[in-house]
Amino acid sequence: MISFRFKKLSNLLVFILLTLGAMPVQAQKAKFHVIAFFTGKQDQAHISYIQEAHPWFQKMGAKYNFTYDTTTNWSNLNTAFLSRYQVVIFLDTRPEAPEQREAFQKYMENGGAWLGCHFAGFALTPSAYPQNWDWYHNVFLGAGSYVSNTWRPVSAILRVEAPKHPVTKGLPATFKSSPSEWYRWSNDLRTNPDITILLSVDSTSFPLGTGPKPHEIWHSGYYPIAWTNKKYKMVYMNMGHNDIDYEHHTNETLSHTFGNELQDKFIINTILWLGEAKKK
Repeated sequence: MISFRFKKLSNLLVFILLTLGAMPVQAQKAKFHVIAFFTGKQDQAHISYIQEAHPWFQKMGAKYNFTYDTTTNWSNLNTAFLSRYQVVIFLDTRPEAPEQREAFQKYMENGGAWLGCHFAGFALTPSAYPQNWDWYHNVFLGAGSYVSNTWRPVSAILRVEAPKHPVTKGLPATFKSSPSEWYRWSNDLRTNPDITILLSVDSTSFPLGTGPKPHEIWHSGYYPIAWTNKKYKMVYMNMGHNDIDYEHHTNETLSHTFGNELQDKFIINTILWLGEAKKK
């Protein structure tokens, strides 16, 4: 009888262990938690990017064992809410209310981590998004104001500027990006000692853009595409704008940000590096 009970107990233990081993990654304790803020109301190109980003980050979370939550409520940018997350993403815009901006700055200064995508760095005076947040645009991002962009969204050959940085691990010296609208900035990031440029436009990309306006095509120059500020755990990347069929008024997505093996690798490297942040 004892032997029989022991055998039943052993079988039960084996079953439990096998069940635990078969549990999906998300059921295990996550290594870190990500919250993505977005607006998703203006510019179909940005909306298209957001619609791609959510399932991609969720898939990466399941693969690499982190959680991915989203919110359109920028009032959640407060100390209590942010305390649940190790990584914050701005997918398309930035906070506007003073208390939201203050909470975000405090979060970053206390060891939080951040990924900014494309339009999250935009500032132009006058516009709906003026340069009215000096810490964010001049100190944190370092880029200052938006100056101009390429058009249409096209792929670029990107050069890895910091090959020893964790986010560029495993990338070749140059690689072809997914199509995007590329920005030019008022500040020269190369002169900022706090900034490490991670990716830039390689000269083999020129001419970059198709127009039709001549100034929408770049023929020369230095253009940072992704960078980090050494004083914070952060990365800004200029990717995040899909090509859209505006001409025929269909708003059909004509290009995709995700699904590019090497660019995807850069983004997941970035998220995993940011997830290692130790909050103060």
